[in-house]
Amino acid sequence: MEKKSVKKIQTSGHNLKNLFLLLLLPLFVFAFDNAFGHGVGSETFPPVNLDGRQVTVELSSSQSDPETSDDQQISISMIDFDSKITLRDVTFHIKAEKGSQFLFEQEFKADNGFLVFNFVSEETDSIVIEEESESNLFGSLLGLDSRLIHVKGPKLSEGGLYKFDISILTADGYSKTLDEPLVFNAGISIAQTSRHDFVDPNFGNQKIDVVTYYDEISDFEYDSDSKEISYSMPFEWSYTNINQTSVVHEELVIPKTFGDLLVSGFTMYVNGVQLSDDVATIDDFFADGRTVHFIVYQKELLKVLEKGSNENGMNFVISPDRDYPHLSSVTENGQFRILVFWEPENLKSGSDAKILFDVTDVFLKNKPVSTNYQFSVTQNNKVIYQQSGISTDSREEHNVAEFVIPQDVTGIVYLNFSNLDNNDLARTTIPIVIDRVTNEKEITIPDWIRNNALWWSEEQIDDTTFVQGIEYLIKNKIVVIPPTQQEDSESKEIPSWIRNNAAWWAAGQIDDQTFVQGLEYLIQKGIIRV
Repeated sequence: MEKKSVKKIQTSGHNLKNLFLLLLLPLFVFAFDNAFGHGVGSETFPPVNLDGRQVTVELSSSQSDPETSDDQQISISMIDFDSKITLRDVTFHIKAEKGSQFLFEQEFKADNGFLVFNFVSEETDSIVIEEESESNLFGSLLGLDSRLIHVKGPKLSEGGLYKFDISILTADGYSKTLDEPLVFNAGISIAQTSRHDFVDPNFGNQKIDVVTYYDEISDFEYDSDSKEISYSMPFEWSYTNINQTSVVHEELVIPKTFGDLLVSGFTMYVNGVQLSDDVATIDDFFADGRTVHFIVYQKELLKVLEKGSNENGMNFVISPDRDYPHLSSVTENGQFRILVFWEPENLKSGSDAKILFDVTDVFLKNKPVSTNYQFSVTQNNKVIYQQSGISTDSREEHNVAEFVIPQDVTGIVYLNFSNLDNNDLARTTIPIVIDRVTNEKEITIPDWIRNNALWWSEEQIDDTTFVQGIEYLIKNKIVVIPPTQQEDSESKEIPSWIRNNAAWWAAGQIDDQTFVQGLEYLIQKGIIRV
């Protein structure tokens, strides 16, 4: 079952320590100087000529009063680009939409060249426009009495992408009608949060919040086997829209009780195209959860478009990094980051376990450091294993804890790191799972396919024929293998180890699962296209 609620994210209530640490995070990517586009909370257009001077339109957004109301306010002002002073007696013709919903089209006169639209959620049959003149948040900041226009309708204050087609009909005098109206097409994004509840087979009741600063999302899914998150969002794939879109900013808010997603890195795909690694930034400086930021700039949007994206909107897939599958957590004092992995990959009751971990210093760019620590493994407050020591500062070597998992221990256990550098606040906990529950994907391969594999391994048929045959069999569901993410690759050469696998599988020396891993590799590398 999925419950959704929408609210503006607030950061008040954190102590000064966490605020200081937040300021140290490399989140400078969120500062948009001279923003010219959709996808952010403000927009300033390039200047245009009006009677020999440079003028422009500015838009910005805010909540009217976050303590008492969820109403969203968007200001529109006509200004002199050089002096930043608003023009007087401006007539705006404005067509407004929220997402794909038409809101209104109307003319507004502003003595001070400044309008404020207050979007109010009310269960009305149609959009209601009410105007008043008062000193409000934006007006008081600028020393102006601006026009306040209340726009009332269902779900209007819940955030999302608000689009405005703005035509300036008069400026510096209501009688001074412009020969050619100045036209601006604007888009302002207001944070919108949706909550998604689900039951994970290993970690039980969980939730993930998606915060979108662009437009409303839909079709949220979490795959407990692949640990992938997917959802969709409206987006117009055109050069015009991308040129106006400064950034698409998405966030995931993940509770620290959800061990499977406390990974050290994420990869984002949009419409099947893998984005750059620097798109994702993880913020672990909150007590009860982590926030993963995805900042998709124009160059990434263009990459998706130029790779042939003709899909409607954005289809996101967010996957834990496969090449560096550590879990990661920051101590309560914000000083140390712990990186953890273990062997074997699936820990079992009554078997040997090896926990490998690094202690790194956040302020030294996560450099491994030598410091004393206390480590324990617990379940239901019962200690299963504990040790203390001094961590290694080597990047090649890891700290190791080896023990036997008791027969009666299954489900969630906690890896506890405490008293680092003799500091009571230098502590953190990471949940992991013993006897993991998995839903194995069905693998079906008819026996007669072994002949094809044998002929190919003996080079009686060429690579192209073999690949085309496998593609046909997969597309027609004669061979059923798990879903596999595809990527573009310039090389179409099949590695020799896959040919060896085919020979061994045809002879019954390896199982179906191992043979399918080779096919999954060919799909992943774009050699087999399905």
